[in-house]
Amino acid sequence: MSLEIIERDDRLLLRLRVTPKAKRDRVGGEHGGALKLQVKDPPEKGRANEGVVRLLSKTLGVPARQIELVSGHTSQDKRVAISGVDEATLRNKLAGE
Repeated sequence: MSLEIIERDDRLLLRLRVTPKAKRDRVGGEHGGALKLQVKDPPEKGRANEGVVRLLSKTLGVPARQIELVSGHTSQDKRVAISGVDEATLRNKLAGE
């Protein structure tokens, strides 16, 4: 996976491409340096954003409070900051290892 991951202020910044209202929550592959995510939640009232944080928290094994949506609140293209995990671990968890 050639994900674009930037380390800044002891956090990892990760670009996402999110599809809301999917059949199930799922981490997909890579799309132009961004991680593809599918969430069941609709995009209304920030529910899809909550679904993104919940899915990443479960996938990475970190508390939701360590994942912050930093841009793209109303867009399919988002950026999250993740603390408490190093880049190698992040890549391994996303690859399903």
